Amino acid sequence: MSVPLSVLDLAPVAEGSTSAQALHDTLGLARHTERLGYHRYWLAEHHTMPGIASSATAVLIGQVAAATTRMRIGSGGIMLPNHAPMVVAEQFGTLQALHPDRIDLGLGRAPGTDQATARALRRSADALSVDDFPEQVAELRGYFEDKSTVTPAAGNGVPVWLLGSSGYSARLAGLLGLPFAFAHHFSAENTLPALRLYRDSFRPTPEMPEPYSMIGVSVTAAETDEQARELAAPQALSFLRLRQGRPGKLPTPQETAAHPYSDLERQLIQSRLDDQVIGGPDTVRRKLDELIERTAVDEVMVTTMTFDHADRLRSYEILAGLYGL
Repeated sequence: MSVPLSVLDLAPVAEGSTSAQALHDTLGLARHTERLGYHRYWLAEHHTMPGIASSATAVLIGQVAAATTRMRIGSGGIMLPNHAPMVVAEQFGTLQALHPDRIDLGLGRAPGTDQATARALRRSADALSVDDFPEQVAELRGYFEDKSTVTPAAGNGVPVWLLGSSGYSARLAGLLGLPFAFAHHFSAENTLPALRLYRDSFRPTPEMPEPYSMIGVSVTAAETDEQARELAAPQALSFLRLRQGRPGKLPTPQETAAHPYSDLERQLIQSRLDDQVIGGPDTVRRKLDELIERTAVDEVMVTTMTFDHADRLRSYEILAGLYGL
């Protein structure tokens, strides 16, 4: 099966490297994947995490859009509870004005960080609730209308997506008639129920008469299955440390191999890896085809984290070759 393939980038910071290098690697990866034929390139918002450099998401989107010419560039996503909707509208109206018809605005409902960081972002404890997310979305979309007084958002509307890892955003996206992106890469058990809820809840609009769904999938492709498993191991250990409240940079392969894994840690890591697409070309094609068929999605957004940036570039090359991008 074949659907459009896109890229989700967190600008990972590897051990021994810097956030500056990670951001330069993002620009290189964007140019590389555009040449390969990927459809869109989204940046994720995370804060106070040593291993992720994409925190100033709107700024980075502008840089990636300027470094490319064809791909759609957007947020995967902007965590709306962290920001005043008017500020987001101004930022993305500016991006759309500078890069017409190439900007996407993916919105998330969770803060995506701890409460102290979220409070620092919004400067108000009263603004941290996710319960008013539908109202925030409506307010934000209103700023893009032609009659809006918010410049440069007015008249420079962008496609709005809702992102989620549970049923809440799936249902809301359906009710609002918006495209929906599900985070299969960290909530695989909820993928099928959320997609079903989205499609069952969908209300057509003139702009979008049919539902459109996308899933984020962690993919590590290499020349062989064994090599791919080795390349995927550092990001699995990084996820384990995040779960344990010890976020850090992407560990080296040597550090990963030397880690004294407990039985429980091995189980958590294996569970994490089981939900990913990891392998040589034949294995990756088979697993991804099965996932696309099972979910019936319209698009797949691929995220790949390897310690060596060259291995990440090669993974996207292999995948593009498999699907004839």
